[in-house]
Amino acid sequence: MKSLLKSSPAAGAAADTPEAALGGSTVVLGAALLGFFLISLDALIVTVALPDIGRSLGGGMSGLQWMVDGYTLVFAALMLSAGALSDRIGARQAYGGGLVVFALASAACGLAPGLGVLVAARLVQGAAAAVMMPASLALVRQGFPDQAKRAQAIAIWTVGGAVAVAAGPVLGGALTATVGWRWIFFVNLPAGLLALALLARVPASPRLPARLDVVGQVTAVVAMGSLTYGVIEGGDKGFGRPLVVASLLVAAVAAAVFLTAQARSAHPMLPLPLFRSRVVAVSLVVGFMLNAAYYGGVFIFSLYLQQERGQSALQAGLMFIPMTALVAVVNLASAKLAARFGPRVPMVAGQLVGTAGLLALLGVGAHTDVWTVAALMVPVGLGGALAVPALTAMLLDVVPADRAGTASAVLNTGRQVGGAIAVAVFGALLAGADTFLAGMRWSMLLAAAGLVLTAGATLTLPRGGRRDGEV
Repeated sequence: MKSLLKSSPAAGAAADTPEAALGGSTVVLGAALLGFFLISLDALIVTVALPDIGRSLGGGMSGLQWMVDGYTLVFAALMLSAGALSDRIGARQAYGGGLVVFALASAACGLAPGLGVLVAARLVQGAAAAVMMPASLALVRQGFPDQAKRAQAIAIWTVGGAVAVAAGPVLGGALTATVGWRWIFFVNLPAGLLALALLARVPASPRLPARLDVVGQVTAVVAMGSLTYGVIEGGDKGFGRPLVVASLLVAAVAAAVFLTAQARSAHPMLPLPLFRSRVVAVSLVVGFMLNAAYYGGVFIFSLYLQQERGQSALQAGLMFIPMTALVAVVNLASAKLAARFGPRVPMVAGQLVGTAGLLALLGVGAHTDVWTVAALMVPVGLGGALAVPALTAMLLDVVPADRAGTASAVLNTGRQVGGAIAVAVFGALLAGADTFLAGMRWSMLLAAAGLVLTAGATLTLPRGGRRDGEV
């Protein structure tokens, strides 16, 4: 472990101590992995608990949508500039501050006396997660200066997210059914404290010059928040209401100001020249649709299993095990397929598999066997697991090294926005349909149509992903 630190000039004499050596490898990876696990877990653990939260605190469909989207939207909106903040104050310092705020917000969620306080605390959770995400990866980069060992560490780091995605619905259901929905938030506290204890043994990170795009950040938050509010409230109360119309207009104006600011800024948070590459543009819309199908599907079927079929939170959580259990295995298969046939093959295959699953779910009715429903959801999860590693690799292959972090942040932001918009739109369809099943089927059909379109766009890319508008 000492040799790893000695290979980095910044490590200096600190590498001579066992504590520093440990901080540069196992401990730093453990701290980073725990944070990534919590970030990913809280995006999904809440979904199975939504009916219980609704019965406890009220709020109706729109309140349940904000429970999910409040976290995801702030996370997505702040992620683009959170990397610059991490560089500016140091990765360890940013990560530690984010962890503390995340833990406090989790405690506030668990203690919330009403839905308004709960949603507000979820917004703070999302902001803390946005700071933690790039800082956690920067910590891995700091702790593993050797390229080969860093690649192994990043692979282990990603496992934290994959395990969280698989465990989220099951753990959420188990906690809700046994000790109550408030514990889906309290469970973050011991994990957060452990991560902070590990982080205390990690050397301080250097502070790097980084510019913050204040105008871009503010307009991005306003645009995303206003759009989501308009869709959620429009589905709940009607799109003709003045407040809904005003919200959608604000979203359009904020988006226009954002794009103008990015075009004119010398240091934009979203470099628009990235989108001159067809690979970048297509990767972004594919990532958006894959997350829309996955997170929207989990949201819809969590409600279906409990509200329409009378399943308990635990039983509903168990129904998602087949959908999530094979994700890590399929991720590895995607990498092998991309290496042999090029990334376009697993990308297209994944989207078509997901489409097949969504179309099969159109046949789900009020009396369909619940294990049949669980089996029909499997292709939706596997489609994303097959496509995402390949599209990420293709994206990073066409951007220069100094823009890899920005490109990755743009992709992850687009994916998070896809999940948030899907929850808003699918919830609006549920609220506006004559029956729950009708709204559910329209949602699945809309997601399937989106994946067919993005699969067609993927087919226009070069077979290897390069030679087309490299940035």
